[in-house]
Amino acid sequence: MRRQTKTPMSSPPLDQKSAIRRARRLVAEMFWGLADSSWTVAVRARRGLDRSLGWGRGLPAALVEAVRNLPDQAADFALGGALKIFEIRWPIVTLASLAGATAIAGQWPPVQDAVEGVPPKPVRLALTIHPAAKPTPPVLKPGPAKLQQTLDALAENFGETVGIAIVDTSSNWIVDVRGDMAFPQQSVSKLWVALTTLDAVDRGVVALDQQVVLTEADRSVFNQPISYRITPDGFPTTVADLLKRALIESDNAANDKLMGMAGGPGAVRRLMNDKGLAGISLAEDERHLQAHIAGLTWSPDLAPYGAFNTARARLPQSTREAALDAYLTHPYDGAQPKALAIALAQLQAGKLLSSGSTRWMVETMAKARTGPSRLKGGLPAGWHIAHKTGTGQDYRGASIGINDVGLITAPDGKTYAVAVFLQRTRRPVSERLAFLQSVSRAIVAQWERESDQDPVSKAKESMVAD
Repeated sequence: MRRQTKTPMSSPPLDQKSAIRRARRLVAEMFWGLADSSWTVAVRARRGLDRSLGWGRGLPAALVEAVRNLPDQAADFALGGALKIFEIRWPIVTLASLAGATAIAGQWPPVQDAVEGVPPKPVRLALTIHPAAKPTPPVLKPGPAKLQQTLDALAENFGETVGIAIVDTSSNWIVDVRGDMAFPQQSVSKLWVALTTLDAVDRGVVALDQQVVLTEADRSVFNQPISYRITPDGFPTTVADLLKRALIESDNAANDKLMGMAGGPGAVRRLMNDKGLAGISLAEDERHLQAHIAGLTWSPDLAPYGAFNTARARLPQSTREAALDAYLTHPYDGAQPKALAIALAQLQAGKLLSSGSTRWMVETMAKARTGPSRLKGGLPAGWHIAHKTGTGQDYRGASIGINDVGLITAPDGKTYAVAVFLQRTRRPVSERLAFLQSVSRAIVAQWERESDQDPVSKAKESMVAD
């Protein structure tokens, strides 16, 4: 939406318009960057207060708690004031946010260069069912008994509800723990949005270098670095950039934009059905999903920085617990570890996308910056992983949906499709990471047994392969 003047005026020169846009973009980036940093400062300040208040245990509990909350309250106040100034300076921020309810449907822009001052005409993405038969999942045999015993022991010793599945993509065997149970995917579900987008690329409906413009209505929740770059004039980018941000940085706003452009969650589900991916669900985009998990209903007024957390904190405890229990009992984005590992194996085999799109997606997953100490942390030199993590909300000392799934490749090129899910965990972060890494190490140990090579030989082979 553009501002309108009361009387016709001549348009400023093109270079002046560009300068104004650049200035606005710079101010917006500075604002959102400072906003993000303020929470880091608040957290550190609170930790310092926690240490310094050790001597004050004899003080009234209410006073101690009030002092501890000062950093958070100060950050809320500062951000709230800054947001008001920002909205007064540019009313388009507020007006665009009010249009957020219509952003979920979304549309692909046409494949053409944008003309200065002329928005591209939207074109709906058509998800035509392929005439070819659905890909047939491989017939898998039970995996090595030693590896199965190792996974059973790891799960039992961890003492919480976990799901594991490992598929050897060359020998076609599978081992699993609770492989048929539905676990929350959280951001693992970004894989299926990427799959839908790349399928559209394969069919010529969209191009990776196609231009997309993000607006205020495209803001999501939690991790969304791209949203800091949205100005009142929007943020121009491409389909490829959104895919990379969703898969590499797990950016929620990038993912939600792609899902909306594809036609919404229903379009993603139809494509998954077309590909024969049973046992994997997807209900809605990130902002609606996270709102329902918390006991909220998404609306545009939850989009401003900090508004979601504030609204969530005001909910009665009973409301949050009921919403969380409902989600864990029947996760809206649930996936069976077996089904997900098999889907990754099919992706690796080129059965879900064209060879070019398969290579593009796997190579992008290999650049993931999230979860460096999860499955990846248990792999020795010479091993590689292309993966996607998932991390849910924290509530009352527990974390929901701590996951990592991917394709792990040994030095000799042998690849394992792996899915590990932690439904709800109260274990310290170090123990969660150690558990995930232990699954990777179990795969390495199995490969060593099968290859019947000593570590020195494998190290030499790894150096040659690299």
